[in-house]
Amino acid sequence: MNIVILLGAPGSGKGTVAGRLASENANLKHVSSGDLLRGAVAKGTPAGVEAKGYMESGNLVPDALIAQMIKDVVAETTGDVTMLLDGFPRNLAQAKILEEMGAPIRSAVLIDVPDEIIQDRISGRRTCPKCKAGYHVRNLPPKVEGICDVCGEKLTIRKDDNPETVKDRLVVYHRETEPLIEFYKAKNLLKVVDGTAALDLVAKAFSGNM
Repeated sequence: MNIVILLGAPGSGKGTVAGRLASENANLKHVSSGDLLRGAVAKGTPAGVEAKGYMESGNLVPDALIAQMIKDVVAETTGDVTMLLDGFPRNLAQAKILEEMGAPIRSAVLIDVPDEIIQDRISGRRTCPKCKAGYHVRNLPPKVEGICDVCGEKLTIRKDDNPETVKDRLVVYHRETEPLIEFYKAKNLLKVVDGTAALDLVAKAFSGNM
């Protein structure tokens, strides 16, 4: 088992690319920290119950709690599988926790997209709540409007895709997550992909840099 870390601002398309590649390759496993968190809360797991308390009080879920969820997934993943970590690590503290897990990190791939393009993309983003495949009403529309190509589930709009929320998320990204670029560059693990290209080209470039 190997780990590929996805880096990029919210709306850069990293989740869409990872979801697409994982749906086409059984040896790839897309692991979104946000999905893990929401899933744990919905299932009422011990970690989910603890996380829900932080979320309902408006506080950030501690790094250690998110890390435990990731650690559980790493422990249950065996064989010739490459995990695509999306949303973790989100800061330097989480990156150090990941290193302490001892999981082999193959690379950290940055999907690079300017803020102004990200803000334009967000308004049309749609997500499948079941299989996590991502779409865009203009750039990557599903074959049937509002329906996932992969599993037939009705597509949804995430609450945090509101334009004003996106601006706030970008501020947090530049402050908290962007330092990871230099962190992984110093370890010779960083690969950069032009995220402004067509999705097929981005996916191909991403796959070639894993």
